[in-house]
Amino acid sequence: MHDPIALAVPVFFVLIAIELAWAKKRGVRVYRFNDALTDLSCGITSQIVLLLWAATQLAIYTWVYTHARLVTIGPPWLAWAVAFVGVDFLYYWWHRLSHEVNVLWAAHVVHHQSEDYNLAVALRQSVITSWTALPFYLPLALLGVPTLVFAAVHALSTLYQFWIHTELVARMRGPIDRILNLPSHHRVHHAINPRYLDKNYGATLIVWDRLFGTYAEEIEKPVYGITNALGSFNPMWAQIHYWFELAAMARAARRPLDKLKVWIASPAWKPDGHALPAPPPPLALARRVKYDPPASRRVVGYVAFQYVIVIAVTFCLMMWHGAIATGALVLGGAAVLGGLLAFGGLLEGRRWAAYVEGARLALGAAALFVWMWLDG
Repeated sequence: MHDPIALAVPVFFVLIAIELAWAKKRGVRVYRFNDALTDLSCGITSQIVLLLWAATQLAIYTWVYTHARLVTIGPPWLAWAVAFVGVDFLYYWWHRLSHEVNVLWAAHVVHHQSEDYNLAVALRQSVITSWTALPFYLPLALLGVPTLVFAAVHALSTLYQFWIHTELVARMRGPIDRILNLPSHHRVHHAINPRYLDKNYGATLIVWDRLFGTYAEEIEKPVYGITNALGSFNPMWAQIHYWFELAAMARAARRPLDKLKVWIASPAWKPDGHALPAPPPPLALARRVKYDPPASRRVVGYVAFQYVIVIAVTFCLMMWHGAIATGALVLGGAAVLGGLLAFGGLLEGRRWAAYVEGARLALGAAALFVWMWLDG
């Protein structure tokens, strides 16, 4: 059975194209080439790495279901109902704690780094959030939700969240606004406006936020990103930068207990026990300048052309990795990741990027040779 996320990849790009056309018709700009490519690069990095351990994660869930479940759910419809409510409820708590506990935020922060808000942002994911989320979902295995049911519902929940990453859909009124997680709700979640911080954690439903006091309506224009802007289009640095910040805080902490507390404390805490400075006022946020280093048309054209190839290769790896020889798969994956690193560097004018790109092209050629040799 193919991964539903892999099957949805062409649909994602069709919808992104529609959003671009819609924005152009309305005379608004919701995409920047460099930022959108970084979103996609983080997502591709996550999917390439996920090929290594997705089966392991499902195997862990299956083991708990097989050996430790407390009940066996009889009617299939009940298993699907429990899975839907359970996945949504447990996602809420994983998501909320991923904003309240540093070691979880270090993974989840990747999804919030973009200073734009569009469908490409939905694809900006961390390589390890699937591991941080797994323990939260294991209670469903204990409750007797079969592996395939859980995997299908979880995939559908992920797919639902794609469409809510847009500025072009206005607030929807009526009962739907009180039940479902909608673009206006999720814009609040991605904003760094003081009134919006740590709000609207829902996946498909918004009812948990209303129930547990974390709901906020969209009132003022959201400003997107993280409070301490990333300032980079390097998708690898995006994945690890907060881990380095935590390590630096731990080293700087004077009290031994604080060196440990850094990892489990809130992102709003610092080693001396005081809160971080208050977020900037709305006027300062409105004047915040997005990270946007200039790149020549020649560089942009080259990166765009090569990126189409990288996307096609990634899609093939996601769809048919089980049938690809290990050597070709490893070389192909390394070539993709090298390309993503090089593209970010090229868009930032980094001198090392050309060398990385040369190595990436060599890896790609080696992967193609190994694949053709083994297949032949």
